Amino acid sequence: MAHRLLLRRIWTLSAKDVRSLPASTAAATSSFSTSSLQCTATRASFLSPRSLPRSPRRKVSFNVQDHEDFTERVINSELPVLVDFHAQWCGPCKILGPRLEKAVAKQKGRVAMAKVDIDDHTDLAIEYGVSAVPTVIAIRGGDVVDHFVGIKDDDELDSFVGKVIG
Repeated sequence: MAHRLLLRRIWTLSAKDVRSLPASTAAATSSFSTSSLQCTATRASFLSPRSLPRSPRRKVSFNVQDHEDFTERVINSELPVLVDFHAQWCGPCKILGPRLEKAVAKQKGRVAMAKVDIDDHTDLAIEYGVSAVPTVIAIRGGDVVDHFVGIKDDDELDSFVGKVIG
């Protein structure tokens, strides 16, 4: 079904789309008949990366590089920041991470998310009392305002993020 729709889209593009092709593409295909030109040029126009809509992607989360980076981007942040303490070997962390990013993305820039690998940044984990992963700590204005340990479902994550924002 999807294949049929895609073919219909390719074949029904208007001649205006063919005229909007770059001159090099039009010149290369000028030896073909009009119907052949339309078919070839339309496919080129439809499949070219420039024809795809581009939306600005906001970075939902960032990886903490070192203690100084943590201080600059988390402690001194004007936005509330959720700090996800995780480990590469942790199965539940791999489940929670994408869910948490999704909950943060729903807030459209009103909250940030920092990811801290406890194996790389043991000092930060000790400083914030992380004894199990995944641990998520909410920091606003440099102060810890809330935290949880373990996995939460999507509704609980949305509630947690909403509570942190205010």
